[in-house]
Amino acid sequence: MFAFIRRQRRPVTRDEAAASVGISRKLAAFHLDKLVDAGLLRARYESPGGIRKVGRQPKVYEPTDSHIHVSIPDRRHELLADLLLEAVLTEDDGESAAEAALRSARRRGRELGASEREQTRPGRLGAERGLSVCERMLDQHGFEPVRETPTQLRLRNCPFHPLAAKAPELVCGMNHAFITGYLEGLKVSGVEATLAPRPGECCVQLGPTKG
Repeated sequence: MFAFIRRQRRPVTRDEAAASVGISRKLAAFHLDKLVDAGLLRARYESPGGIRKVGRQPKVYEPTDSHIHVSIPDRRHELLADLLLEAVLTEDDGESAAEAALRSARRRGRELGASEREQTRPGRLGAERGLSVCERMLDQHGFEPVRETPTQLRLRNCPFHPLAAKAPELVCGMNHAFITGYLEGLKVSGVEATLAPRPGECCVQLGPTKG
């Protein structure tokens, strides 16, 4: 029904919406009002075609400007595309496309970490507290972080899959650069991001600094 209403480019009645998917008017009304509650549709009372008639006007529905994107597990291809676009637009002379992509990813991560630090003012961040802050960001970006030990964080999901499977060296490198930059911007001590690929998971893990 939502797809039908979007295509009409005009307010749609309950009867029209119901007929578009072959269900009863009552059932259609239930789902339409749920879509209104979710902010995907807006509703008002208006006669079809804007012609005023005697008696109660029917309820009509039209789409809002909300964007719908559902993915399970979480995918963030728009972030990857944004980083690659930034790399193309800022590529320096003598710099390869891959190098520009890594630089762009690391800078974006550093900016995100610095912004988080500015907003929360966490003070000194050692390994355990630092990983707790990182865990929130990584969860928001779809990495599905899991704390394997107090100082070890494993990422169960790659938000850039399946593109990572097509260009693992580039995409995994960008993942690593993005998270490394975030640690730098957040100023977490005693923690580093390392490449540790596992089938079906993100190629990066966070753990104690080596050496």
